[in-house]
Amino acid sequence: MVFSSLTFLCVFLPVVFLLALAIRNIRWQNVMLMVASLLFYAYGEPAYVVLMIVISVMSYVFGRAIGATEVPSRRKLYAGIAILVALACLGIFKYGEWFTGMLGQLIDESMAIAGIALPVGISFYTFQAISYIIDVYRRDVPPQRNLLHVVLYISFFPQLIAGPIIRYHDVDQQLAHRTITWEGVSVGLKRFIVGLAKKVLIADVLAVAVDAIFGAELGDVTAPAAWLAAFAYLLQIYFDFSAYSDMAIGIARMFGFTYLENFNYPFTATSIQEFWRKWHISLSTWFREYLYIPLGGNRKGRPRTVFNKFMIFFCCGLWHGAAWTFVVWGLIHGFFLLLEEYLPIRKLPKPVGWVYAMLVVMLAFVLFRADTFEQGLHFLSQMFIGWGPLTSEAQVLLMGQLTPLFLFTLVLGAIGSFPWLPKLKERLATLSAPAQRRADALASVACLGLLALCLVTLAGGAYSPFIYFRF
Repeated sequence: MVFSSLTFLCVFLPVVFLLALAIRNIRWQNVMLMVASLLFYAYGEPAYVVLMIVISVMSYVFGRAIGATEVPSRRKLYAGIAILVALACLGIFKYGEWFTGMLGQLIDESMAIAGIALPVGISFYTFQAISYIIDVYRRDVPPQRNLLHVVLYISFFPQLIAGPIIRYHDVDQQLAHRTITWEGVSVGLKRFIVGLAKKVLIADVLAVAVDAIFGAELGDVTAPAAWLAAFAYLLQIYFDFSAYSDMAIGIARMFGFTYLENFNYPFTATSIQEFWRKWHISLSTWFREYLYIPLGGNRKGRPRTVFNKFMIFFCCGLWHGAAWTFVVWGLIHGFFLLLEEYLPIRKLPKPVGWVYAMLVVMLAFVLFRADTFEQGLHFLSQMFIGWGPLTSEAQVLLMGQLTPLFLFTLVLGAIGSFPWLPKLKERLATLSAPAQRRADALASVACLGLLALCLVTLAGGAYSPFIYFRF
């Protein structure tokens, strides 16, 4: 089940929310939310819901074991076993087929294992399980004595299958103490509707052209088509993934949870370092807290810092998918981050820095989107040397995507990727109380209009899975 489906919008979310309103006792509300979350996951992954439960129970057991001893070696042993088990599950299901396939090419074809299905969301909930274990090991939080809280933390349906990655110490208290308020419901519902509109009305429209160009014969992809696909994909992945984060944060707020932001207008960045402070914040924060700092961060000399940063971005790329295109995408970002450490790139005039950052991000995303390394390199080369007369096939490919709806959506996406709304809210905050009430009423009406438009669009059959479902 996905957020942008009529089943979720018209049945699952209303029923679960009404039950949460009816059940005021937090303990029983948590039970209901846990059962609802397991049903939510089982709707699409009936077999692998067992895997998620096993990882949750394992995290609870080892968390209790870590908290029950003061012997450093035992605490380290229990934490190490729990982390290795979680990583092993992630490795087998996400990378087993890819890794054995490479071994088969190098050594013996019989070593290749095919047909390993990827459980949806495993990259996210395994990282949350590891977050809990490390937080307990570091004594940032006490070990949770209530199994229900651990299972709910890992399986709660808003962030379950595509994030954001929630660190345990950020929601520890909310699992036991929270309140559903009408203000929270109003804010959360508006945030959810905005996210739904970003997904259905922008990302899905852009995806049609992106898929068409990336699915075309390589010989038909010329410079104009390659640049169009690169720019459209840059906006598509932002509006797709930030949409899911908006919806997850909005739903959580409706149920009394407060999640940290996951995107902060990353396309305003003037350096790659700034980009990663604004893009997929929960992932970059997770890697910094649970990998970069334990590796030594920048405290052990320049060579070690270089190694640590490349290791972080190697893992970041690999986390996104079992393909070398993802790994190279991560290493590209790591390379430019290091370049910014040793060259005065961040001192460039802001317009120049912005052009540099966006070019690096957009070109790297071409590899990220490419189905193969060959395709990615072809697109990148065509963007710079593929100018010239267009063949009839190339003209059909390019002109076939330039529909009025696509062009309007492309412009709307480009405008919407900058922080006009926050600035508008700041101005509205300076208005008189009656004017603010009128503005709030107008915003509510606009959100209802967006919701109606999204429902009509979805009822018409326009649907595209979230990009990050494959991660």
